[in-house]
Amino acid sequence: MNKVILMGRLARDPEVRYSQGAAPVAVARYTLAVSRRFRREGEPEADFINCVAFGKSGEFVERFFKKGQMVSVVGRLQVRSWDDKDGTKRWSTEVVTEEHYFAESKSSFEGRMASQPFSQPNDFSQPHQQAAPKSAPDASDGFYPIEEGIDDDDLPF
Repeated sequence: MNKVILMGRLARDPEVRYSQGAAPVAVARYTLAVSRRFRREGEPEADFINCVAFGKSGEFVERFFKKGQMVSVVGRLQVRSWDDKDGTKRWSTEVVTEEHYFAESKSSFEGRMASQPFSQPNDFSQPHQQAAPKSAPDASDGFYPIEEGIDDDDLPF
């Protein structure tokens, strides 16, 4: 089985091109900065993973994905090889995405981008500082706050 599930921030705006032919197909390429859960001293805090989406998925990415946005994708790993102009064998590994999900609300993303714009591409490796919890629930961002002390046995699912 070849299945990949990733969640991370877009390192840059997607690059979209259309194939030539009678029925042009969208090809969207983008990079996800996926935080590492554990890391050793001197290692990067994130992996930058190349992704590609074709057809309707590519059009979706072109329309809705923006640099800095937290997204989740499902797809398959693909490895390609070719000979460059010097005759050297080159390899490329990428995730061909089939499903795309937003991992943060639109208002949260826009508010974060307005208050804390990213100045450098490698800023995605830095953990995002969350605001202090509000005393009253605020559903304006589309999410309902969950108490930290809640036990899994108390959940209805």
